[in-house]
Amino acid sequence: MDDEINTTYLTFSGHVEVDKYRYVYFITMFIIYIVIICSNLTIVYLIWTHENLHEPMYIFIAALLLNSVLFSTNIYPKLLIDFLSEIQIISYSACIFQFQIFYSLASSEFLLLAVMSYDRYVSICKPLQYPTIMRKSTISIMLVLAWLWPACHIAVPAGMIANVKLCSHLLQGIFCNNVVDKLHCLISGARIVRDMIILVNVALLPLIFIFFTYTRILIIVYRSSREVRKKAAQTCLPHLILLINFSCLGTYDVVIVGLEPHFPKIVSLIMTLQIILYHPLFNPIIYGLKMKEISKHLKRLFCRVQMN
Repeated sequence: MDDEINTTYLTFSGHVEVDKYRYVYFITMFIIYIVIICSNLTIVYLIWTHENLHEPMYIFIAALLLNSVLFSTNIYPKLLIDFLSEIQIISYSACIFQFQIFYSLASSEFLLLAVMSYDRYVSICKPLQYPTIMRKSTISIMLVLAWLWPACHIAVPAGMIANVKLCSHLLQGIFCNNVVDKLHCLISGARIVRDMIILVNVALLPLIFIFFTYTRILIIVYRSSREVRKKAAQTCLPHLILLINFSCLGTYDVVIVGLEPHFPKIVSLIMTLQIILYHPLFNPIIYGLKMKEISKHLKRLFCRVQMN
């Protein structure tokens, strides 16, 4: 199995193999990757260096943005190599590794959004208990679990499909996500049940928890003053926008394997671009513009850069 090679076709362009377009695509995607890294890490840097941002809410934002950096780094380097290659290939073992990292980090995003919703819930619904509940040790445990819990879950299917017999060597995608399943000769009922249990644990349960916390927040905010409602909107709205966006992308990724033959190629292209391009850029833009304190420090940083 280790000697098998899977050809990965870049589905978003039929001209990738043409010399006069290849370098244009490479330069474009390389610039996008650099922008993703710089935009996310800039906000992480601001949170790290300013003491007034050393609060649980901002720490969770930094973790979410760092997760986006790791998520993009799992995809872009191989993608950039493919643009410069005559044939886009990846070994099966490397594909399984990318599969593991892709779903581990995607699941971590759901859990990070869940702990962020809990932080907002405690802050708004139990303000007097907030310092006691959201201690440094609690934050550390939440962050560790947000990354380890999904990694342990995804390691199970990744390990089990590593030695599965392949009936195809053509991977219809630009990176290794659940389209890997189409390479396998047989998918057992037990495997489907196992995958559904993992999906519930790393995605559906966090979503249910987020729904519960925001229901409680809305009830409290509705009964509060206009000032409280305004403050809650400033801190919760970016989180809700990201949650809705990422949930749509996650839903697409889950259902696309069964529906892909009936899915218009342009829709698949748009959704794939959102996963690798739009979403990693969306996080820093939302938090950089919508979070008042981050926006303030960001403007100061740009002013210093311009003066120099």
